[in-house]
Amino acid sequence: MGQNDAHPTIVEQQAAARASLPFADARDIEAVERGFVGTLSPCLIRDAEGKTVWDADSFDFLTGESPDTVHPSLWRQSTLAAKHGLFEVVPGIYQVRGFDLSNVSFVESDSGVIVIDPLISKETAATALELYRRHRGDRPVKAVIFSHSHVDHFGGVLGIVSEDEVASGAVQIIAPEGTVAEAVAENVFAGTAMSRRAGYMYGAALARGPRGAVGAGLGPTTSTGHPGIIPPTLEISRTGETHTIDGVEIEFQMAPSTEAPAEMHFLFPQLRALCMAENATHTLHNLLTLRGALVRDPHGWSGYLTEAIERYGDRADVVFASHHWPTWGNAELREFLGLQRDLYAYLHDQTLRMLNRGMTGAEIAEEIQLPPALENAWHARGYYGSVSHNVKAIYQRYMGWFDGNPARLWPHPPKAQAERYVAAIGGIDRVVELAHVAYDEGDFRWAATLLDHAVFTDSDHAGARDLYAATLEQLAYGAENATWRNFFLSGATELREGNFGTPATAAAPGILAQLTTEQLLDAVAISVDGPRAWDLDLALDITVTDEGRNFRVTLRNGVLVYIAKPADASTAGATLALTKPRLLALVGGDSASPGVELSGDASVLASLTAVLTASDPGFDIIVP
Repeated sequence: MGQNDAHPTIVEQQAAARASLPFADARDIEAVERGFVGTLSPCLIRDAEGKTVWDADSFDFLTGESPDTVHPSLWRQSTLAAKHGLFEVVPGIYQVRGFDLSNVSFVESDSGVIVIDPLISKETAATALELYRRHRGDRPVKAVIFSHSHVDHFGGVLGIVSEDEVASGAVQIIAPEGTVAEAVAENVFAGTAMSRRAGYMYGAALARGPRGAVGAGLGPTTSTGHPGIIPPTLEISRTGETHTIDGVEIEFQMAPSTEAPAEMHFLFPQLRALCMAENATHTLHNLLTLRGALVRDPHGWSGYLTEAIERYGDRADVVFASHHWPTWGNAELREFLGLQRDLYAYLHDQTLRMLNRGMTGAEIAEEIQLPPALENAWHARGYYGSVSHNVKAIYQRYMGWFDGNPARLWPHPPKAQAERYVAAIGGIDRVVELAHVAYDEGDFRWAATLLDHAVFTDSDHAGARDLYAATLEQLAYGAENATWRNFFLSGATELREGNFGTPATAAAPGILAQLTTEQLLDAVAISVDGPRAWDLDLALDITVTDEGRNFRVTLRNGVLVYIAKPADASTAGATLALTKPRLLALVGGDSASPGVELSGDASVLASLTAVLTASDPGFDIIVP
């Protein structure tokens, strides 16, 4: 990865950043080392088959001054985020950082330990727990808290506890109301597309180094082990709700529809420690993540931060989160939370002000400026989210994709548009020639636009592909935002080496198993090839034997509809009787295994399955 040196334009930009940003502020550099207990060496984690799922040592190059191929601010952030090991937050609270994208925290209780957010993979979580126990003793796990519904905060739970331990009542699983439903829906309904784009966003397929991946801003990158989930035994549903777990009092604050649809903060009053989940970290976060998601609510987000300051600001001496390092000191944490609150409020309010003056999302993104206090706060800089794409997300939340200009209401799709632009400019060779001029002048955004049209016209044009890869590389070198860098470098990689597919997926069997029957049927509906099913008129009863429920499923006009009602062989073409796990397997394509009883007209089921299509985890992004 990384075939070229930094262009003089990028070298000049990096020098300007070094001169203008507050590198003399060393508070984060001190904080990231504070409380260090120990780590693994080598820090390499493998799964049961011997496959490497985490290699923290691959980021060891992140030392010294930043090279010209990495934005100096991003180099600083990546260096801090790559620090790995067990750290003491305060006596009684410990974190393992740098073993995955997220942190796992351990709160010591009367007779054991409470685990907060057990990473993505069971392998990384188990290794983190082993490291904790090596230094703090073999304390039994009494509870696991999922702070919110994203996979990097619950996926490794099976490396911490077993389902049997939870079922026996020995271990509680605590999560905000709706966590499982939100987690499963996100990983299934648009999960294939999100996972493919997440490969670009997190740079999991990229070589690591000064010309490759340097991290993801929020953490180093995503682990590639085996995620799972255990449903909560205790769901938190209201702010102020308090529970005592093995002698440890915890007070919860609900924060739904912020960084995740289901999310909560919580205070440990005895320890004067506040956990902010993922709503206050050492970066500007995403209001619309580049992998894809529902647009988040910055107004509500800032409001919950205000509420946290008011409820807990006088009752905490340290604030920690599920990413990055803590902030110690009451005055310091109040300043930190206040600036984080102001960051999301400012972006929201100013975007609304500017759109009400007729500006489009793209125009606001170019025009908006943060106030100096936010511009100069390292934790408010855009390493994961960016001001640019967050402003566009706010515009989308309120106004949708259409900017009001009628010429942009019904444009040609990208390939057809590209062919027309290339023809109008004078052919693909002329487009590449103009792109060379833009590249030489350091106008990489314009070069990328031209080459995007060229490649969507002729994806095999070697000159266009080579120059496009080089252009994306320069955009990556200049990006302060880690996910932008990873997107640019991933595009360059696929132009040079071909499609790398989806390096990791969150739709693991253990997560899919938590689908409700209704969600399973929703997943079937999403996979119907509408045009192929236009002429079908089917009615099928599906009896889920282990739930004692029946669903009437109909397919008409290319639309699959279901409703829970008693089976009726007189109006159903066929009846399918099976358990929910067998239904899950059938939806996954396993029609041969036993456990399915079919009565009536067998062609009904055959006609339905014939129009179901599989999603494509390797769809093209950088080429048509």
